[in-house]
Amino acid sequence: MTGIKKLNWYGIIRITAASALAFLIAAVIIVAVAGENADVAIKNFFLGAVSNKRNFSKVIEDLVPLVFSGLAINVMFKSGLFSLAADSSFYMAGVTAAAIAIAVPLPPGIHQFVILLAGTLVGGLLALIPALLKKFTGANELVTSMMLGYITFNAGYWIIRQFFVDKQNGVFSVQFLPTATLGKMFKGTNIHYGLVIMAAAVVIMWLVVNRSRYGRELEITGSNQPFARYAGIEVTWVILLSQLIGGCLGGLGGAVTMIGTFRTFQWMTAQNYVWDGILINLLAGHKPQLIPLAAFFMAYIRVGANVMSRVGDVSAELVAIIQAIIILLIASERFLYQMKKRKEEQEALLNQTAAGGPAAAV
Repeated sequence: MTGIKKLNWYGIIRITAASALAFLIAAVIIVAVAGENADVAIKNFFLGAVSNKRNFSKVIEDLVPLVFSGLAINVMFKSGLFSLAADSSFYMAGVTAAAIAIAVPLPPGIHQFVILLAGTLVGGLLALIPALLKKFTGANELVTSMMLGYITFNAGYWIIRQFFVDKQNGVFSVQFLPTATLGKMFKGTNIHYGLVIMAAAVVIMWLVVNRSRYGRELEITGSNQPFARYAGIEVTWVILLSQLIGGCLGGLGGAVTMIGTFRTFQWMTAQNYVWDGILINLLAGHKPQLIPLAAFFMAYIRVGANVMSRVGDVSAELVAIIQAIIILLIASERFLYQMKKRKEEQEALLNQTAAGGPAAAV
């Protein structure tokens, strides 16, 4: 138990140190770019997200798709299959949600339920494609899932432009039916009831990953497939189910975001939430219950960067630099490795002393 706690603390320290170093580098860049206005730029970057109600509501609004992406990546990567199909699931579920929101009139409540269910199913089925190709053809899931992303984006964009585009503006779709959209939770904000759905998804995934037999089988399969087979675990089933669940989460996130945030289809470019999901999963230490905190961190610095860019000369793209530094440091096994090594040596020495070994004789 003590060893587990120390290992967890090591992970927390690594993530905190990586984030702090990334912010330090960001501050240096801000000072170099902003010059005399550096103090104002830094203040807006770190405090802009809480400077008013509108900015903070934007943080919560952006939190929702980030959490769904993090959850999807979390369960898909735990199987040992590094598929990026959650991106395809997210985008095509948004297309599906928009199509139903425009073309299928239904009563309130039922309409939203049908949209979310359809988006979830579409996302789940799409995520199975790279896994099935890996199973039956040996094709690399990373490559096939990236290619699937190109296919789904172009197909989805074509569907919107062909059948649902607003002829007057020629860019966005026509308006969604009023019965299709998720309501706002708080007056004067864009925070929608998708936040409640997101919270429920986090709780369910925490139970699935940490408190279920399938979660244990998934952990074993992802870490050691030969041992999992030896232990009688149906490895193929575990992997396929993880991809299905991850795709469903990505699809649900896309549908929730589409009818919660927007009133027309506006995704004219690929959303690429999968890369955010990878970083969020890393920041959360691969723990689904910590994904909302990591997603909040990401949403917070993005809103802060946007506020900074609006009032100064520093680009909001600074966030991409911070993300890249954090990923590089967290992914590096040697970052703060000596601290971990010293802790393990001290623990081994204490255990040996307690057992009455050579250290105790000395």
